[in-house]
Amino acid sequence: MARIVVIGAGMGGLAAAARLATVGHQVTVCEAGPTHGGMVGRYERDGFGFDTGPTLLTLPAVYRDLMLKTGRTRLEDEVELLPVEPASAHRLPDGTGVVLANASRAKVIEALDAALGAGAGVRWGDLLERGRGVWEATRRPLLEEPLPDDPSALHRDPYQPARRGVFARPPRGYAGVGSRELRHPGLVALLDEYALRFGLDPRTAPASLTVVPYMEQSFGVWYVTGGMRALADAVLRRCEQRRVALRFDTRVERVLGGERVSGVRLADGGELAADVVVCDAAPRVVGLGEPGSRLAPGRFSVLLALRGERAAEVPHRTVVHAVDRREELDALFSDRPGLCARPTVQVLRPADATLAPAGHEAAVLTVTVPGSRGGGVDWDAPGVAEAYADAVLAYAAPELRERVLWREVRTPADTERQTGAPGGSVPAPALAGADGRFLRAANRTTVAGLYLVGGAAHPGGGLARVGMSAAVTAELIGTP
Repeated sequence: MARIVVIGAGMGGLAAAARLATVGHQVTVCEAGPTHGGMVGRYERDGFGFDTGPTLLTLPAVYRDLMLKTGRTRLEDEVELLPVEPASAHRLPDGTGVVLANASRAKVIEALDAALGAGAGVRWGDLLERGRGVWEATRRPLLEEPLPDDPSALHRDPYQPARRGVFARPPRGYAGVGSRELRHPGLVALLDEYALRFGLDPRTAPASLTVVPYMEQSFGVWYVTGGMRALADAVLRRCEQRRVALRFDTRVERVLGGERVSGVRLADGGELAADVVVCDAAPRVVGLGEPGSRLAPGRFSVLLALRGERAAEVPHRTVVHAVDRREELDALFSDRPGLCARPTVQVLRPADATLAPAGHEAAVLTVTVPGSRGGGVDWDAPGVAEAYADAVLAYAAPELRERVLWREVRTPADTERQTGAPGGSVPAPALAGADGRFLRAANRTTVAGLYLVGGAAHPGGGLARVGMSAAVTAELIGTP
């Protein structure tokens, strides 16, 4: 039995702790804040409840496996998991509307053909098929296995473009896929949105990012009744059942030891001895240094307490796409980033009676925006956040303004304060290609006994990948 300290009670840290305790290790989780879940936060007021981080789940099999391997109950025994139907509605840049079914390529193709003209759906379907090729090539090394000691094979983009003639050349990255293979601004907007939600610039991302729309539209999108926080609560319960020691408001200052870890030092001066340390926290805690001043974008959210009931026909998720693609991308990723007046906005209106008092509705608007460090926006300056909330609401959901009882605005600066994420940045998934620039740190470090989990580690950000990170790390550590 090894003594294991897990730094951070985010989803990766909790999932790793549950797996390690199940096989007989003595596990202690130290969390700097007062609660668990990391990015999977919740805000409650006057009977309303809101997710302040991820709101939907892909690949629920990851958490089904966690529950199966760590206890006697299934995931569906712990939370109510519902497919989102339709998966999403879209208002494209030219005002065209299209509704996309959940996990039905045939229905998606039919809807796109009807909205954008004959052939549009087929081109989108063909792109998803090539995304399937990326999935098959990278599923094991990028999701199910540790990062190889020599990851050079993952530096090459496995995306295989459509071939049109002997002299056809592959598209240049993700943006080239849109311009050369989709050839419609509406389809390009759909493709861009998958990059933007993870803070990635579609102009520089590798074509292998097409695996993300493939996974979502092939395996489906799921919602947890009560919000995604209910999933974090279920994983916490599993830790408690496995007698994981949970220490909140306990900040770890650094990891002790030289070539091999020997424990951790706490902010209060105390120390905990450990044979193994698993870090689901800022890199500085384990001596790996902070990221540079230019960080990935973060998330801006407007939480809306609405008067009156949600109409039954309202989609769970509506994406309002930016009117001017270049304006949005320059605002996010140029040398002098700022705020786009009419950005891509997710409008989330779940049909969940547990989130609001009877006769009312809880809704969330989210936008990818510059982070709180070196991003060109001072989120704490008076009036900045509220003014942008006004603009986003007027642009994306003006019909809701008269129903607002109150609202709460969350910025990347708030995310950084509450979770410790540098700059409030949203971690992106690991991707093959681009000479390895989109890979994440290996779960096993060069220090014996020191491991990394969570969005900053292999295989990157997103609830499913964070759960996979925990599974890979637990397997590396092994049984006593």
